[in-house]
Amino acid sequence: MLCTQQCFGYRACPNSVLCLAPNRGVIKVYNEDNNSKAVEVPTDVTARDICQLFVLKNHCIDDHSWTLFEHLSHLGVERIIEDHESVMEVLSGWGMDTDSRLYFRKNYAKYEFFRKPLDFFPDHMVSISTETNGVVDHSELIETFLKSSTCPEIHGYLHAREQSRKSWKKFYFVLRRSGLYYSNKGTSKEPRHLQFFADFSDNDVYTVLSAKKIHGAPTEFGFCVKSSQCSSARDLKLLCADDEQTRTCWITAMRLLKFGMQLYQNFIQPHQKQKASPMRSISENSLVAMDFSGQQSRVIENPSEALSVAVEEGLSWRRKSCHRLSGHGSPSSAQNSVPNIAIHLTQPWFHSKLSREEAQRLITKQGPIDGVFLLRDSQSNPKTFVLSLCHMQKIKHFQILPVDDEGELIYSLDDGHTRFTDLIQLVEFYQLNRGVLPCKLRHHCARITL
Repeated sequence: MLCTQQCFGYRACPNSVLCLAPNRGVIKVYNEDNNSKAVEVPTDVTARDICQLFVLKNHCIDDHSWTLFEHLSHLGVERIIEDHESVMEVLSGWGMDTDSRLYFRKNYAKYEFFRKPLDFFPDHMVSISTETNGVVDHSELIETFLKSSTCPEIHGYLHAREQSRKSWKKFYFVLRRSGLYYSNKGTSKEPRHLQFFADFSDNDVYTVLSAKKIHGAPTEFGFCVKSSQCSSARDLKLLCADDEQTRTCWITAMRLLKFGMQLYQNFIQPHQKQKASPMRSISENSLVAMDFSGQQSRVIENPSEALSVAVEEGLSWRRKSCHRLSGHGSPSSAQNSVPNIAIHLTQPWFHSKLSREEAQRLITKQGPIDGVFLLRDSQSNPKTFVLSLCHMQKIKHFQILPVDDEGELIYSLDDGHTRFTDLIQLVEFYQLNRGVLPCKLRHHCARITL
């Protein structure tokens, strides 16, 4: 169907939007498994509107981490579409013959820098200005970014691909409010040595996918600055960091530099809506702990007793669930081990036959911050499981060993010192306790069916 004159142009239609009326259109959105769903939306729809629509349609918990991504397959790049951005304006920049897509998925790192700026901006990469040569107080770092009159200076080495060549060269880069520069003389920041690289008035920062394979980058931590008019890989301003923390710092700083206070408004807006609604607080205040084990029910006033009762009820429920799953009345160890293996299969954090590389890629996509995790089958030992966990923007893998303990199958991460009857109990424990892990389990990698 051809576009009407009121829409954003025919070139945006083949893969992205089908015009129905001057103020309506249909867009196609993909999930992690490359399944898609087409939805009718108004032409002034924002990325946040799309996320809320799919959260409602899929009965997801809206923890404000659901994100819409712009994925440009022909360039091998993608970026967050900020919550306030017009989706139709993004689509209008796509070419007719390009495989460009919108993806809906989790991104726990989207606004995490507002909560924990220290994790995103290492001291050695941040200073106030070249004049003062001072170090930014991290408690004021984000505030300094949001002020139009100031901006922390981000600096450090990056690999850059030379224009019209396939070779990469390492330069010392400096990010200021006026733009991104590189020094042609070591780490000198003198104006005569700084060469302009890019500004962000009409440019966006993208993560480069498969940087080594596609662009011959020295590492996989690639990103680029792309103009809205750019349609060829030759026009991308390609950069490459030595590690994930460095790449995250640069990308986060560029997002803040481009959108500033609008990002902070995007971050606080959902929380303000929650505070404005009195319904949740009323219902929570009316909840009390009850004990129904005796002949008469009673209110449990002691918090410690309430917690122990809750834990016991949870374990009792799990034992009953295991019995129902086994389908047998016999208490034999072989039959009892069946539900222990099967009970985790329905959990959103379990990803079954996922390879180590796929697990790392999924965690990186959904936000490389402390506590993002998933569980999967071990590829090297089919009888064991693996916990993949992100800490300090590095992904680590921990083997979970099932052990036969006097006829009962138990699971452990620490050679049997801490034992669990099933993987659900293990995950719940490490969500509350760090134990042998470098950090607690905070956010599970989720895949949804659109």
